[in-house]
Amino acid sequence: MRRLSLGGRLALLFAACTAVVSLSAGVLFNRASESHFVELDQQLLDARLAALRGTLAGVVSLDDFQQRRERLPAELNLSPDLALRVSGADGRRWFNAANALPGDLPTQAGLTSLRIEGTAYRVFNAPLDPNKSDSPQLTLILDITHHQHFLQRMQHLIWLTVSLSALATALLGAWAARSGLRPLRRMSEIAAGVSASSLTQRLPEEQMPPELAELAQSFNAMLARLDDSFQRLSAFSADIAHELRTPLSNLLTHTQVTLTRPRTLEDYRETLHSNLEELQWMAQLVNDMLYLAKADHGLLTPRREALELADEVDALLEFFTPLAEENRVRLKREGKASLAGDRGMLRRALSNLLDNALRFTPEEGEIVVRLENVAQGLRVSVENTGEGIASGLLPQLFDRFYRADPARREGSNEHAGLGLAITQSIVRAHGGQIHCKSEAGWTRFVIDLPTSH
Repeated sequence: MRRLSLGGRLALLFAACTAVVSLSAGVLFNRASESHFVELDQQLLDARLAALRGTLAGVVSLDDFQQRRERLPAELNLSPDLALRVSGADGRRWFNAANALPGDLPTQAGLTSLRIEGTAYRVFNAPLDPNKSDSPQLTLILDITHHQHFLQRMQHLIWLTVSLSALATALLGAWAARSGLRPLRRMSEIAAGVSASSLTQRLPEEQMPPELAELAQSFNAMLARLDDSFQRLSAFSADIAHELRTPLSNLLTHTQVTLTRPRTLEDYRETLHSNLEELQWMAQLVNDMLYLAKADHGLLTPRREALELADEVDALLEFFTPLAEENRVRLKREGKASLAGDRGMLRRALSNLLDNALRFTPEEGEIVVRLENVAQGLRVSVENTGEGIASGLLPQLFDRFYRADPARREGSNEHAGLGLAITQSIVRAHGGQIHCKSEAGWTRFVIDLPTSH
């Protein structure tokens, strides 16, 4: 079954609330009307009882009553709906002006309501002389059919009012809900139109009611994230194509040139060696991409072993020393720190940072790896002298295939622009964060790692 819409639910809720309120008010009014009529009937019967007691004052026996009997019709004519029965102290009936009614009416003192053959009555029993225990008994019978007709009409009016109110409220509620939910429909239309090629639409937050403004803001933020992700994915695909185009072109060109005519064994060996270098670079690029894909899906799980980072850094500095000496760059380490982490992954991250620093450190420059214990854990800084990086470029340094030098945008057999992205993935896998600062002739890559994760 199709689920009821939100507008329909609100309309039914409004109708139900209106029906309950109207019905409650109608029931209370009906009860109040019944109580009011009972009070009116009681007042009428009390007045008639007082008049009858005055007319029959001093009556003790049947003979006394017979002498006063002729006065009763005049009293009863004053109230056409009133009938009277008079009985002696022994229960013998002296007078009966209600022959059409059963003889076994209620005999308890006070007011009683009953219904006989569809007609409603009030029966009021009282002694003629309340000061005498053997006083004759008066039974006043009041026909209240006109009261009941009024109450019945009132009940019908109440039900009609409840029905019409519920219907009107349902219609007005549906209209109000439809008008009030217009921003949600707008949101639905935008969501339905979202695709990889159309992520620029935004909800007008300033036109939203306060209850939906936060939702609209979250929705726009989601669209912005999706737009950014698709832009990155598109750029990523283009970057892969750029990176692979050059080595593939080299392979094709070398192979085609080699096959144009017969060549010596040495020429074939040289061509294969050149092709091997290109293939190795492509294999490394593919491995790096798979590594980043694992990081994106949370599949990088570092092994935890106790490490002295000073020893690991010293080993890396020793490895890079020949290259640094060739470029006349000084390498040094400052500080000590211990960490439970993955030796291979951390060495790869630090190696990427050192390789990056060597490429951009001028001759007679300096590279410093600083280890510090801080309140949140430990901090590893790889710092190098040289030309700084513009502040606007710092947030993009860890993007895949990003190179600050536009001249190196084409594929290269040296660096594909994935080193910093891989380093960031490794740091995050260890529960840390990495950022870059560049000022006063120094560029610093700062890694903050928790001591326990």
